[in-house]
Amino acid sequence: MRSTTTVRAGRTLTALLAAAALAFTLAGCDGYDATSPAAARKDAPASGAAALASGPNGPVDCRRVKCVALTFDAGPSVRTPQILAILSKYHVHATFFTLGKNHVRVHPEMVREMAAQGHEIETLTWSHQILTKISDDEVRKEITEGRDAVEKVTGKRPTLLRPPQGRTSASVTRIAKELGMAEVEWSANGADYRTTDSKLIAERILQQTKPDGIILLHDLVDPTGVGYNGTVASVAPIISALQGRGYTFVTVSQLLAPGVPVPGKVYK
Repeated sequence: MRSTTTVRAGRTLTALLAAAALAFTLAGCDGYDATSPAAARKDAPASGAAALASGPNGPVDCRRVKCVALTFDAGPSVRTPQILAILSKYHVHATFFTLGKNHVRVHPEMVREMAAQGHEIETLTWSHQILTKISDDEVRKEITEGRDAVEKVTGKRPTLLRPPQGRTSASVTRIAKELGMAEVEWSANGADYRTTDSKLIAERILQQTKPDGIILLHDLVDPTGVGYNGTVASVAPIISALQGRGYTFVTVSQLLAPGVPVPGKVYK
C-alpha cells in the first residue's frame, strides 16, 4: 500500500512536469537563442571518423545519416530496466536526463547499469525546480547538485543540462556556462505525463519527428496513475517505426558530433 507521502510526492512531481506540454511553445518566452544540431556540426573541424562518437554499430556521422536522439527525463525509476531491455533489443543508445535527489541517489545501481550499456547520463537538476523562478544561487545549487550526483555514481561529470519544463533564460544560460554546461531542449514531445495511452504517445512522437530531432519521453513512475504509465509500451513502436523510416538513433552528443557541446549554448 502506498504511503500518503509517496502519493503526495508523485502528485507534486506530476504538477511540476505537466506544464511541459506547453514548454516547446513557451520555452522561448524567457528569452534564449537555440543552436540546431546541424549548426553545431557545420562549424566543427573536418577531422574524420576519429572525431565522431561511436554507436552500437560503430561511428555515426549525422552529417551523412538521418539521425534522431531519444531522450528520457526525470529518472531513473523502477521502470528503467524495462526501458534498457527495449533499447538493447533494438541496439539503440539514448540520453537520460536524470534527477539527483529522489532518483540518482535512490537508484545508483540503475545509473551504473545505464552507463555500462553505453547510454549518455546527464542531468535534469537536483529536484526539478523551475530555474526561471528561483534565485541565481538556487539555480547554481540545483544544477551543481544534480550534476555531482551523477558524477559520484558514474565517475563521469555531465556536460549537458535539460532545464526542467524546458524553461530557461539568459540568466540560467549564463550560470550554465559558468558551470561548464550546455542546455538541451527537444523537438518532439510525447506528452507522456498527460496520458497512459501508449499508442497516442507514439503517434505524437512519430508525427513530430524530423531529421536531427530530439525526442522527449519520461523515465518515471507516477504513483497517482495519471501519467508516465504508458511510456514503456510506447518505446518499441517508436523505435521500430523510425528505424523503418531510415532513422539512426544516437545520443545527444553523437547528434552534435564532430562538434562538441559548448557551455552556455542551448541546443534544440
